[in-house]
Amino acid sequence: MTSSIPRAVVIYSGGMDSYTVLHRARREGYELHALSFNYGQRHARELDTAKQVCAELGIAHQIVDIRAIHGLIDSSALTDASQALPGGDYDADNLSATVVPNRNMILLSLAIAQAVNIGAERVFYGAHGGDHVLYPDCRPEFVEKMNNVAAIANFSPVAIEAPYLHKGKDEILADGLAMGLDYANTWTCYLGETLACGECGSCRERLAAFARHGLNDPLSYSQRPGSDEKAAASPQPGSDEKTAASQRSATDPEASADNSEGRRDV
Repeated sequence: MTSSIPRAVVIYSGGMDSYTVLHRARREGYELHALSFNYGQRHARELDTAKQVCAELGIAHQIVDIRAIHGLIDSSALTDASQALPGGDYDADNLSATVVPNRNMILLSLAIAQAVNIGAERVFYGAHGGDHVLYPDCRPEFVEKMNNVAAIANFSPVAIEAPYLHKGKDEILADGLAMGLDYANTWTCYLGETLACGECGSCRERLAAFARHGLNDPLSYSQRPGSDEKAAASPQPGSDEKTAASQRSATDPEASADNSEGRRDV
């Protein structure tokens, strides 16, 4: 018997925004299929987090290895570890180096293919209003035109949903808190260290969202803006090895291959 529950694909990085989108789509009653992508980013910390969350929720999850295209998108500081990562708050002047060429178009195209393949009617992703100034593939006009293409590219039209397209990070957090979400189950930092750095644009935007709600971020940081003290890392036994493995697996095909069985649907 065919299930009457509608299906949806969620592009799930393991970060704060897509974590909230995942839970929002789940609450809307969709049978979810989460897709995460290894495109040769600096580390796999987010991917490991996504895998764990989906396993705990019983959501079908696949980490798709597309590192074969890394040479086509390696001009970004997020895909080229030899480049210095810019620090400070999000700004077009100091964070343009973090733009990965055509990333969301690539990921959405693959997610749309998965949606057609499994009979899903929607693809969710975590573009939000705070990204508009910097990332063209998070802007409303991009989502509108991708939706137009997704409606005609296959015999089965697929709708692209970006529920926080006109919302800021603090509004995403407010929605997640209203759902009772635990943001300790996310990773946002551009680095894949034991502790989040607290200094990159991604960390600073996240910390500012919690501050606007009068809350402390549950993640541990090596440095929080406005604090002169650096936290001493107190990892659990084996965490250094796990962090090192996460850093390797995003760029090392052999390291990733060792874990490939666990990175299929769960």
